[in-house]
Amino acid sequence: MRHLDFAARRLAKALAVLIGVVVLNFTLIHLAPGDPAAVFAGEAGAGDEAFLAELKIRFGLDQPAWWQLWLYLKGVAAGDLGFSYRNQVPVLTLIAERLPATLLLTGCAFLFSLALGTALGVAAARRRGGAVDSMVMAGALVFYATPLFWIALMAVLVFSVHLEWFPPFGMESLGGDARGLARMFDIAWHLVLPTVTLGLFFTAVYARLMRASMLEVLGLDFVKTARAKGVPQALIVRRHVLRNALLPVFTLASVQAGQLVGGAVLTETVFAWPGIGRLMFDALMQRDYPVILGVFLVTAAVVVLVNLLSDLCYGLVDPRIELAG
Repeated sequence: MRHLDFAARRLAKALAVLIGVVVLNFTLIHLAPGDPAAVFAGEAGAGDEAFLAELKIRFGLDQPAWWQLWLYLKGVAAGDLGFSYRNQVPVLTLIAERLPATLLLTGCAFLFSLALGTALGVAAARRRGGAVDSMVMAGALVFYATPLFWIALMAVLVFSVHLEWFPPFGMESLGGDARGLARMFDIAWHLVLPTVTLGLFFTAVYARLMRASMLEVLGLDFVKTARAKGVPQALIVRRHVLRNALLPVFTLASVQAGQLVGGAVLTETVFAWPGIGRLMFDALMQRDYPVILGVFLVTAAVVVLVNLLSDLCYGLVDPRIELAG
C-alpha cells in the first residue's frame, strides 16, 4: 500500500509536469519567428495574401493564440497531437513510426555508456595513480570536452569512409530484403557507430563519477575493517565497495537517461538515423508546429517516465532507502 501511495503521488506530479511542458512549449514555439503558412506558400510558389489567408484558416493559425492553446490541450487530453502541415498525416502516426528507432538507439547508448563507464571507473579506482588510472581519466576528459557532432563526423570519416568497417548512414542496408536474424544483424551493424558516438560523452561522466565514488567508499571504516579481517580485496570490492559506490552513478544515470533523447537529435542527423530526433530537425526547418510540439511532448514524457521508474527502483538498489513523500 505504501508503494502504491508513493507511485500515485509521483504520477500526479508527473502529470502536472507534462501539462506545464505542453503549455510552455506551445508558448515558446508560437513566439519564435517564422510563419508556417508563409513557408508552405513560398515552397508552393504562391505568396499572395489570399493564399496565405487560406492556409492560415486551414492550419487554424487565424485563431487567437489562447484559443489555439485550448484546442491543443483538449486534443492532447484526448490523445490527438494534431495534424502535420507538411506530411498531411496525424502527428501521432509520424511519431509512432519513428519512436522505436530512437528508443533502440538511446537504449543501446545508455546501456553501453553505463556499463563501460562503470567498468572504467572501477578499474581506475583500483589502480589509483597508475597507468590505467591516468589513461582512463585522460580519455574521459577528452570525450567529455569534445563536441558530439565532431565525434560523429570523425567516426563516419574514419570508420566508414577510410576503414570501411561500418556503414555510415541509415538504419538498414539500402535495397535489402533481409528478414529474421539477418535483418537483426544488419540493424545491429548500422547501430554500432551511432551508439558509440552518443554514449561516449556519458561514458566519460560515469567513469569519472564511479572512480570518485569508489575512492570515497574505499576509505570508509567498514572497508578497513574487512581488510583487517583478511577478506580478499576482490571480494571487498565486489560485495562492499561496488554496491555502495553505484548509488551516485545510479542517481545520475536516472537523470541523464532522458537527456539521451535530446542528444539523439545531432546523432540521428549526422547518421541519417530514422528517429524522432531527425523528425524534429526536419519539422523545425519546415516550421511544422504540430510535429515539433508532439516530439517535445513525447520526449518530455519519456524523461518523466524514466525518472518515475528510477524513483520506484531506488529502494531496490539500496534497501536502506525508504520511499517517502
